[in-house]
Amino acid sequence: MTDFGEVLKNVGEFGRYQKLLVVMLCLINLFNAFHMFGQVFMGISVPHYCNTSWILTKSPNLTQEELLNLTIPQNADGSYSRCEMYETVDWDIESIEKHGLNKTEKCRDGWVYDTSEQESTLVTEFDLVCMRKEEIEISQSIYMLGLVIGSLIFGPLGDRIGRRPVILISMLMQLSFGVGAAFVSHFYVYTTLRCFVGISMSGLIINNLVLVAEWVGSAQRAYATISGHVCFAIGCMILAGLAYGVRNWRLFQIIGSVPIGLLFFYIWVLPESPRWLLTKGKTEKAKILLQRAARINKTTFNEELISQLHEDKVTKSANMIDLFRSQKLRKITLIMSLVWFMNSLVYYGLSLNVGSFGLDIYLTQLIFGAVEVPARAGSIFMVQILGRKLSQVSSLLLGGAMCLIITAIPKDLPVVTTALAVIGKFSIASSFSTCYVYAAELFPTVIRQNGVGLCNMAARVAGILAPLISLLSKYHSAIPMAIYGSGPVICSVLCFFLPETRGKELQDFTQEDNTTKSNQSDIPKDCSINENGYGHELDTKDKKSTRL
Repeated sequence: MTDFGEVLKNVGEFGRYQKLLVVMLCLINLFNAFHMFGQVFMGISVPHYCNTSWILTKSPNLTQEELLNLTIPQNADGSYSRCEMYETVDWDIESIEKHGLNKTEKCRDGWVYDTSEQESTLVTEFDLVCMRKEEIEISQSIYMLGLVIGSLIFGPLGDRIGRRPVILISMLMQLSFGVGAAFVSHFYVYTTLRCFVGISMSGLIINNLVLVAEWVGSAQRAYATISGHVCFAIGCMILAGLAYGVRNWRLFQIIGSVPIGLLFFYIWVLPESPRWLLTKGKTEKAKILLQRAARINKTTFNEELISQLHEDKVTKSANMIDLFRSQKLRKITLIMSLVWFMNSLVYYGLSLNVGSFGLDIYLTQLIFGAVEVPARAGSIFMVQILGRKLSQVSSLLLGGAMCLIITAIPKDLPVVTTALAVIGKFSIASSFSTCYVYAAELFPTVIRQNGVGLCNMAARVAGILAPLISLLSKYHSAIPMAIYGSGPVICSVLCFFLPETRGKELQDFTQEDNTTKSNQSDIPKDCSINENGYGHELDTKDKKSTRL
């Protein structure tokens, strides 16, 4: 008997066909960066003060400085208050100048914004200041909620209807709701559409990962998976340049959303996973795809390999409950979910606060994007040399340590703080890439989409919390970084309890499935289950063992 790994070797584990597939999915990752971090720039806060034009009816020739001095109270540092004004009075201008105003109140007639640097932002258009300033972070959390919902929907759906249709549906959603968000007239409508964009993002993230993992051989799987992450990092760098050049949030939203529509031809060229097709009993469709791949890879496909697969490998759809049935899968699921959670919490905690480290926000974004490129690319070699487990442990430990050190750095050293944050971002980005590869290899094919979907859901829950955790800085500036630092350190210890997957073929079925198949065999003495849950059949002629 043989397994799908042998079939893939016959077709070509990483030939021209797989490379073209990786390039196609990398383009999607390139565009994903905008939707993930674009609101950081669309929601930039600009200098503002209460609209006190009422005084111009009494003296229309007042200069800007005179208007502010007469109507806006000053803070202890000499700056003008952003959220308070002096109460309006019926006095003439001479009386106001002579006696002055001293009773304050909240802004009554809106705000006046300094648009010298930002033509239009979410803040200036929807007045997200003072009592509403936290709505920007809440909106980002709702977007992350969409990622959670997408994990719940598109994880199981990908196992049910296939990876390809879910990717295409998600692309259409991202284009429609992304462009639509640029034309709204109410902030809550904008937030709702962004939530739907988040749902589509989950569909792309999960299914891109699984589709690549199931088309590529074990030796090149890390390279193929992390290549998409490198493109995402490049997208973050492009985002910095786009945000610097386009200061109108509506135009910025359109430019960032439209490019995904250029990939409409994926409807005809994006393939399904043959591994998934075989587990669903769709053998003929799998053969057609494998023949096409062999032709492009300039190899000859041996159809007999398909017929040598077990007929009982057709199985019913699995669900998330199956992730907790066996002790081994339960341990993997819980630890990997926590690893994804902390990776996401720290990654988004740093990325969404690029403006809080003391340097120019565009420069910091560019640096953060640039540092991710070597971090993501370097993890390709790290997981091959050190293995998945040790790579995960070391990157989590370093990232957490940098965040903890930042808590002890004074605020008047922004360069030092930013440098430590860059190292932390480097480590967490590397860890994030590693856990994508690791998770795809730990879960069996019949339940991989559910496993990765659950991990992705845990990551998105962390994404919801990340913008809210930054609000804790008003109690103490060190609280957010203390949280971002301690979590990864704990996770790095838990990773020692995970098995190593470097150089191993993907598992297709759970240990329970393989045990059932062994019990149903007519020659049970020739079958066994190893400690990793892989089925083996013992050939009594040549005494060789082949994975099922």
